[in-house]
Amino acid sequence: MAGGEKSMKALREVWRRAENSLCADCGKPDPDWASSTLGVFICLSCSGIHRNIPSISKVKSLKMDHWDDAQVQFLAKHGNAVTKATYEAHIPIYYYQPTYNDCQVLREQWIRAKYERKEFTEPGKQLPYTDGVKEGILWKRGRDSGQFQPRKFLLSEREGCLKYFTKQDAKEPKINVKIDVINATFQPEKIGNPNGLQITYLKDNKTRNIFVYHKSGKEVVDWFNAIRSVQFHYLKVAFPIASDNEIKSRLTRNFLKEGYMEKTGPKQRGAFKKRWFTLDHRRLMYFKDPLDAFAKGEVFVGSKENGYSVQKGLPSGTQGSFSWPYGLTIVTPDREYLFTCETEADQLAWVAAFTSVINQDMTPQEYAIEAYFKFKS
Repeated sequence: MAGGEKSMKALREVWRRAENSLCADCGKPDPDWASSTLGVFICLSCSGIHRNIPSISKVKSLKMDHWDDAQVQFLAKHGNAVTKATYEAHIPIYYYQPTYNDCQVLREQWIRAKYERKEFTEPGKQLPYTDGVKEGILWKRGRDSGQFQPRKFLLSEREGCLKYFTKQDAKEPKINVKIDVINATFQPEKIGNPNGLQITYLKDNKTRNIFVYHKSGKEVVDWFNAIRSVQFHYLKVAFPIASDNEIKSRLTRNFLKEGYMEKTGPKQRGAFKKRWFTLDHRRLMYFKDPLDAFAKGEVFVGSKENGYSVQKGLPSGTQGSFSWPYGLTIVTPDREYLFTCETEADQLAWVAAFTSVINQDMTPQEYAIEAYFKFKS
C-alpha cells in the first residue's frame, strides 16, 4: 500500500471513531474538517471560526486536503475526547454551551473561550462572569424613539437584580428587575446587530422587552453568562434541595418559535391582522412590531390534560377575512384562538411548537400563571 493511501486509511479510521462523530464545538453530526494543531474534528461552520484564530488552530478538510503521517498520528493521539478533557475540564455549570442552532457570536466566543483564552483549563479561574457583579455600558434601544443609546447596566448577585440607568452618573436606576424573572436570548437578526441580545422580564405579570447590543462580541456574551451565573446562585439559595442540573434548566432559554401570523379577535368576525408572535414556553405573545417593548396581548398555552389543543385549519364558517391561507386553531377551556400563516411550512412549524408545549404536564407555578390569565380575562 502506498504511503498516501496508508495515511488516508489511518485518517478514516480515526475519523470514524464514535467520539469524533459530532463537531467538537457545536455538536453538529458528521464533521468533515479537523484542526491539525488542536486535534479536534469540527464542522464547516466552526472551521471558519477556527480559521480566524490561526495562531491557535490550523484547519484542513478531511475530504479535500492532504494529511501527512505526522498530522494523522497527531489526530489519532488526540481526537475530540482527549482535547475536550483539556479545554473543557472546568466549565461552570451555568455557562451556556452553544449548539449548531445558535448564532455566530455565541459559537465564536465559545470557541475563543476554550482554545484562545483557555478559560476552562484550570479550576476556580477568575472570569468576567464569575464575580457576582458586572457593570458596564450596553447600547439599548429606546422604547419610543427606536434609537440605540449607551446606557449603564449593573448586575448584582448580592442584591439579586439587574438595573439600568439612563445617565452614567444617575443615582437612581430607570429599572430594577429581580434576577429570577429575567430571560436573555440572542436575537441578531431581529435587532439588526450580530451582537444583539433581547432581555425580557415580567412586570405585573406582563412581559417587557429590552433590546441591547455591545460592539464587542466577547463583552455581550460575558453579560449573557454573568446573568446566568447570578441566576444560578440566586436559585441555589431559593431552592436548596434542587440539583444543579434542575437549576440549570431554569436559567435563560431560547424562544420556542417566533414569526408573523395573522390573528382575529374574540368575536372572530373582524379582519385578521398581521402580528409578530413569540412563543416563550406557555406564553404566546403578539406584537405589532417585533421590537415593541410590550406585547399587545398574551395567550396562555396549557396542557392536553387541562383541555388545550392545537388543530390545523380554521373552524368551518369562520367569518373573519384573512389573506394568508394556512390556518390553525388553539383550543382552550374558555375560547378558540384563530391564526393564519403565510406558508404551509410556517403552519406546520407552529403546530409542532404548540404541540410540544401542550403535551407537557403543567407545573404548580404554571397553574398559578393560568389562574392569573383566567382572572385577567
